Amino acid sequence: MTANYHRILVPMDGSKESEAALTRAIELALDAGDEGILSILNVIDTRAFQNVASFDDTMVEAVSDETRKSLEKYKAQAIEAGVKNVDYLIEYGSPKSLIAKDVPNEVNADLIVIGATGLNAVERLVIGSVTEFVTRSAKVDVLVVRG
Repeated sequence: MTANYHRILVPMDGSKESEAALTRAIELALDAGDEGILSILNVIDTRAFQNVASFDDTMVEAVSDETRKSLEKYKAQAIEAGVKNVDYLIEYGSPKSLIAKDVPNEVNADLIVIGATGLNAVERLVIGSVTEFVTRSAKVDVLVVRG
């Protein structure tokens, strides 16, 4: 069987939905064989820091360090499963735009594998769903994985 996708982007936020997406992305990367490239992404939403009165660089560093540890664990999981080409990225800013537009261009992704939203209808209405935005706005195919 020939894989249609070779450069797979999977955004991770630590939720069970994103972990299910990672499992599926690993399977797709394995299907692509040696040509499969898996890019694991975490976006640190800097807007969350704007509301913290005691915001300083050490807070960003602490969050970045924890994120890096998580991404190293996800990378090891993919390598252990047999994926040969795995990298990870940490980006800062708006998750919606970075996941849907900027990072797929940066890594030349041909597929985004993303976990289904954990938001209820009211939360989606008020704050919007990253998954929903990505499925509407991405220029590449998007696979939404249920947790």
